[in-house]
Amino acid sequence: MPSATVGNQFSSDMPLSRTRSLLANINGAPSNTPSETYLSHIKENSNHLPPLKTGQELLALQVSTLQIPNQPSTVNQSLPLVNSVASDGTNSPVQNKNGSTKPKTMVATPDQVMKLYMNKLTPYEQHEIFSYPQIYFIGANAKKRPGIIGTPNNCGYDNEQGSYVHIPHDHVAYRYEVLKVIGKGSFGQVVKAYDHKNHEHVALKMVRNEKRFHRQAQEEIRILEHLRKQDKDNTMNIIHMYDSFTFRNHMCITFELLSINLYELIKKNKFQGFSLQLVRKFSHSLLQCLDALYKNKIIHCDMKPE
Repeated sequence: MPSATVGNQFSSDMPLSRTRSLLANINGAPSNTPSETYLSHIKENSNHLPPLKTGQELLALQVSTLQIPNQPSTVNQSLPLVNSVASDGTNSPVQNKNGSTKPKTMVATPDQVMKLYMNKLTPYEQHEIFSYPQIYFIGANAKKRPGIIGTPNNCGYDNEQGSYVHIPHDHVAYRYEVLKVIGKGSFGQVVKAYDHKNHEHVALKMVRNEKRFHRQAQEEIRILEHLRKQDKDNTMNIIHMYDSFTFRNHMCITFELLSINLYELIKKNKFQGFSLQLVRKFSHSLLQCLDALYKNKIIHCDMKPE
């Protein structure tokens, strides 16, 4: 997946609030686009920011091993910091323990958002927002669905199959910015999203709005939490879950954002196959993961070549 382009032209993968001066009006800071400002008079809340974690590549193997030219990374992309304005009117980033920097996190209360940007919210959101004490993102410039209470398909937010209809640059749980759909299945969809609390890209899985899928998602969350506790040293080659929550009757799970899958990797290699040394690395990574599952008495029932 190509990374966002930083410059005069911005990719649709770039979160809007990171490419425009959406917080530039704080304490009178100049803004060229005042109608696009998200949150004003924001409180600073940066104490919870975790250290940057390097995203795992496919089966713990960096794609760069294949020496494919011009293969950009989509994990923790370096985005311009100048548009993230702190509550004191400065652009000072937060320095992490490993020396890297992130923009300061802006957080508002529902009352603050309603007072300043009520016209950016749908009538449905004007009630819903009070269920979220901390607001990081409201999707002010998205073409939002109205969400009419009492209408079919989950107030109009779902399609006929019970899958959530994602709108680019709209919010999920007033924290995540939807960028694009990167996966679909019988369970629902996975989107690439930008976490405005921790300032990183994530994979957000939103499960279909049906009871049978709710139960399966709860079991998946239980297994993922158990495996995450087992994989403290990050050697099991297992995807790490960040968080789980419910949004508009959909179970949601956020994961670290990985790179391309094995099929896409083979496709980039013009279906010529890989060297024996590389196949051994793939196989070793798979066997390490399967051994970890076996030790935890878990059977993987959906193994696929890609």
